[in-house]
This record gives sequence, C-alpha cells and structure tokens, in this order.
Amino acid sequence: MYKLAQKLLAELVGTFGIVLIGIGAICADQYLAAIGKPGFGSLGIALAYGMAVAAMISAWGQISGGHFNPAVTIGLWVTRRLGSIESILYGAAQLLGSLLGAYTIKAIVSDSVWEQVALGTPALAQDFTHAHAMALEGVTAFLWVSVALATLPNLGAREDRRGGLAVGLTVAMCALVAYPFTGAAMNPARAFGPALASHHWTNHGVYWVGPLFGAIFAAFLCDRFFLRQQAQ
Repeated sequence: MYKLAQKLLAELVGTFGIVLIGIGAICADQYLAAIGKPGFGSLGIALAYGMAVAAMISAWGQISGGHFNPAVTIGLWVTRRLGSIESILYGAAQLLGSLLGAYTIKAIVSDSVWEQVALGTPALAQDFTHAHAMALEGVTAFLWVSVALATLPNLGAREDRRGGLAVGLTVAMCALVAYPFTGAAMNPARAFGPALASHHWTNHGVYWVGPLFGAIFAAFLCDRFFLRQQAQ
C-alpha cells in the first residue's frame, strides 16, 4: 500500500513526463521546419503524446493509479472513488508537474523556436468556434477517461497490465483527429503549464470546460453501467 506522498510524487513525475514530451515534440517539429528539414507533423506529435502517456502510466500507474490528468481525477471524485482532499492534492501535483515540464522545455529550447508555437500551448484553428472546440475536447477526454477506467487496475475493475498501452493508443488516435483543430490537449494540465510559462492564455477555458465535462460523463457512464456490475 503506497503512502499519499508517494502517490502525489508519482502524479507529479508522470504529468511532468507527459507535458515535457507533448510540448517538446511540437517545439522539435517547429525547429526542423525553421532549419528547412522535414518535420514529423501531426502524426509524429500525436504519437509522441500517446507514447508518453503510455510510458508514464506503465511506469507510475501502479503507485498512483496513473491519472496524470485533472479530468481523470475529477471523474473519480464525482463518482466517489476518490476523496475530496486526495482529489485536490492530485490536481495540485498534476499542475505542478505540468509547470515543471513546461519550464524545463522553456529553459532548454531556444526562445526563437518555442515562441513560434507558444511553447506548445494548444490553440484553436482560425475557423473553429469555442463550442466546437469544447465539444471535441470533451469527446476526446471522454474516450481517454473511459478507456482508463476500463483497463487500469487501480481505477476500474479489470486487472489488465496493458492498460497503459490502451490509454496511450487512445490518446494518440484522439490527437490525430483533434490536433489540427484544438491542439488536442484532452487534459487541463497539458494546457496549463505551457500557457503559464509562455503567457499565452487565449481560449484557455476551452481546455478545462471540455475535458472536465467529458470526463464526468465518462465516469458516470462507466460507474453506473459497467464497473459497478463487474464488482458485484
């Protein structure tokens, strides 16, 4: 049985890794474009994000449950699978991990590179409305949370050690669809750290409202119709 401090550290480190790789891939793609070399584009960015999620869950999920996303935590809180104090502390650890990941990339990568992409802060396509953006972020977060609940031992009811891979693949597939339109955060922490480090807050509320509503719906659906029946 792990202590709360160990769980919080795991959440911090996992979120740090996800944000570091997620925004680092965007900055690397921008750098390649700036020096005239072919980048890896949306596909490479989506794969980097998904693989980072898979790796962090596989490494640290057995300790904390592998949330690494306030949307996952809030989903567990509203279904009473996680206490209020623990939920708040999890969220704080995730946001701190996000900040550390963002400021690490900011310290390492040249200003001329990260400034062009606002340090990988997610942004809306020019013709994409707030309503459409929240809907897309909500649907993709719904898929992230529902797959996490169905496959991760410490979240749901199935003892499947491949849960990290399942969640990572889900994130990568969703990012392929959402990245051109919203930047494919699916995770308020993924948006928060880069936004604070780059001072780029445009449309920031989209990346909280959409994922949180999607996660709450996923948690209620899984809790009422799937996980509760498995536990009986």
